[in-house]
Amino acid sequence: MSRILVVEDEPHIAQGIRFNLEAEGHDVDVVGDGNDALAALSSEDGRHDLVVLDVMLPGRDGFEVIAELRRASRFVPVLMLTARGRPEDVLKGFESGADDYLPKPFELQILLARVRGLLRRARWLRESLDAEARVAADEERAADEEPATLTFAGKTLDLHALELRVGDRAFHLTVMECDLLRYLLKNAGKAVSRRAILEDVWGLHEDTDTRAIDNFIVRLRRYLEQNPTQPRHLLTVRGVGYKLVAEP
Repeated sequence: MSRILVVEDEPHIAQGIRFNLEAEGHDVDVVGDGNDALAALSSEDGRHDLVVLDVMLPGRDGFEVIAELRRASRFVPVLMLTARGRPEDVLKGFESGADDYLPKPFELQILLARVRGLLRRARWLRESLDAEARVAADEERAADEEPATLTFAGKTLDLHALELRVGDRAFHLTVMECDLLRYLLKNAGKAVSRRAILEDVWGLHEDTDTRAIDNFIVRLRRYLEQNPTQPRHLLTVRGVGYKLVAEP
């Protein structure tokens, strides 16, 4: 059984979500503004397995709430609800640290499926951090399946732990940062466009391109590069997008 925090200021939506999550067997807490959400998530007895977080909230909005959580090294999975489905808004949520998003209005069955997926992914992550579970998984993993870690230039991307290790430092990545770096590594040496990243990494389809992806590149450069202002790994390809050079 999981404990879920629903952060939604519209009572009829909050209670509808609560009713359906409880019908699935979860324990559910509900708050109506950003400040109460942070208080609930920061309290000693406030352990939650997942947060369903609306963007438009009184007090602090959803973007501020999730950014504050990540700054405090709290990596509870977050499903963000937004009435604004533009790629720029979705990417802002991902950049803040969201794990998934759902535009309003939504079908309850879709929300429940997203919740199940995030809880399942969190459970897999916990299991992967157990050494015995990891060994067993490695034995069962098919030879052609993607490895749990990707190594380049003395750096290691751990896909299970969502962690990038650079020398003696370790950086905890969001799911979206990890997916982006994995995509760039799989296409190492090739120039990839921003639109390709939006479509292949996040499944966003839009007629016009967006430069919001640049913020993710800036953050990855801080992790990867000795001098982020003069990158050697993550290069800008003018007029196209970006290219990752694994071994400069």
